[in-house]
Amino acid sequence: QAQLVESGGGLVQAGDSLRLSCAASGRSAGNLSMGWFRQAPGKGREFVAAISWSGANTYYSQSVKGRFTISRTNAKNAVYLQMNSINPEDTAVYYCAADEDMVKPTTTPHYWGQGTQVTVSS
Repeated sequence: QAQLVESGGGLVQAGDSLRLSCAASGRSAGNLSMGWFRQAPGKGREFVAAISWSGANTYYSQSVKGRFTISRTNAKNAVYLQMNSINPEDTAVYYCAADEDMVKPTTTPHYWGQGTQVTVSS
């Protein structure tokens, strides 16, 4: 089992940057693919980004590609989401997720965090 805890959310203005963090415990995150999903008010959960256990492979949704960067530090069992050029459409609860298999837009990871709120004002 793995436990995931997100941090770094908050209220920001359009155009700002924000960095989300996710710390994994309970098992080595180095063996897990990790990713970020988000859910905006009144909408379904949306894939944002994912990274392989080695860090060599990354995936991004088209809506964030070029603005967000996912990275990880296996020594710290952590994954990060650097969010640049944030806009109000990025307002959502952001969830960290992990799985033994590669996290992808079409998969449902086994492990989930509780989520962190990101609110972007215009």
